[in-house]
Amino acid sequence: MGRKRTQREAEVAAAHTTGNTVKSDLELIPVNGGDTEKKTSVKKKKEQRRERELKGGNVKKSRPEIEAESANADSKHKKKKNEDFEGSNSALSKDLPTVSIALPGSIIDNAQSLELATRLAGQIARAATIFRIDEVVVFDNAVNSQDSADIPLEPNLDENESGAAFLFMILKYMETPQYLRKSLFPMHKNLRFVGSLPPLDAPHHLRKHEWAPFREGVTLRDQHPKVGQTLVDVGLTKNVLIDQDIDPGKRVTVSMGTDRHLESDIPHKVVSTSTPRKVAGMYWGYKVRYAPNISSVFKDCPYKGGYDHIIGTSEHGISVSSSELTLPPFTNLLVAFGGLAGLEECIEEDNNLKGRNAHDIFDLYLNTCPHQGSRTIRTEVILLLLMNLPVPSLFVSSVFCYMQSGAATS
Repeated sequence: MGRKRTQREAEVAAAHTTGNTVKSDLELIPVNGGDTEKKTSVKKKKEQRRERELKGGNVKKSRPEIEAESANADSKHKKKKNEDFEGSNSALSKDLPTVSIALPGSIIDNAQSLELATRLAGQIARAATIFRIDEVVVFDNAVNSQDSADIPLEPNLDENESGAAFLFMILKYMETPQYLRKSLFPMHKNLRFVGSLPPLDAPHHLRKHEWAPFREGVTLRDQHPKVGQTLVDVGLTKNVLIDQDIDPGKRVTVSMGTDRHLESDIPHKVVSTSTPRKVAGMYWGYKVRYAPNISSVFKDCPYKGGYDHIIGTSEHGISVSSSELTLPPFTNLLVAFGGLAGLEECIEEDNNLKGRNAHDIFDLYLNTCPHQGSRTIRTEVILLLLMNLPVPSLFVSSVFCYMQSGAATS
């Protein structure tokens, strides 16, 4: 009697009958590394599936990938924002056109009293502020030409009693904010009647309760414990600190930042007087310069490249209607006014210009009132006439509008 066949033998016999192959026992036993091969196969399938998804545009990104892309996008956005901000600031920081006027001090000599002379100087200061003049040059047409090294930056107010010295002082006093005048101007006989003049109310003449991104101030004698820092009176209830060591009694323009309550002791920055105009489009007053003669007006121009367009006014100038008057593009414009006897006399008294034709000195020599009913027109009246012509007025307005629109974009 034969033995009973096992299940394995029965499977082998059945395989021989059907012609199929049966794996050996060794083949059924997993070899070493079988798990690794299985993992490799799964990884390969995932990579193939990802390639198909990439081609089809339907990709499910992992969380680290999403976070990395988000951080990259934020970085690009911040970089673009900084580039736009820097670009707008660079556009605003370009040199803006300036308008200067030159006046002879002799116009004061025609005033019958000190009070009337003060009022005349006050009218000129107000006109310069209204029309946003950047520089007022007061020249002394009674002084002979000097070497550049001997030319004073301002007249000696104690020794010089000329009209130029008087006009120079009143113009500077009126341009200075009220809260700084006591510190910057000692008592002087020329200032006897300035209290009767109406205030200019210029943008930098701020009151104690008003806030602005910039303020004019004067450095104080009080020593700050930290070296390299100075206290400044800017007309507020509390003095501010600046990050420079400056001698006391100096006028400075301070960037006030955003802290309106002045609770922080972080020092403020001292900026150029042109910064408020360049950055915020704010008219920040006029500079006053003294020139001993008319040739020094042109020669000692404080602007780089000098005045590139010069206009003279005289009854002997050409008559041009306001519709025909055009100004070429310029960087620094100067408008010169004559004294009691006109610009011709100022030129004749200057040794550097004596004998020259006024039409050759100026780019444009204008008669602003060709059909005048009076034999003479006072300089302060001519100043208002010329500054009120459409071209200069439109120019001043265009600069103001440009700066306002530019400041808004920043």
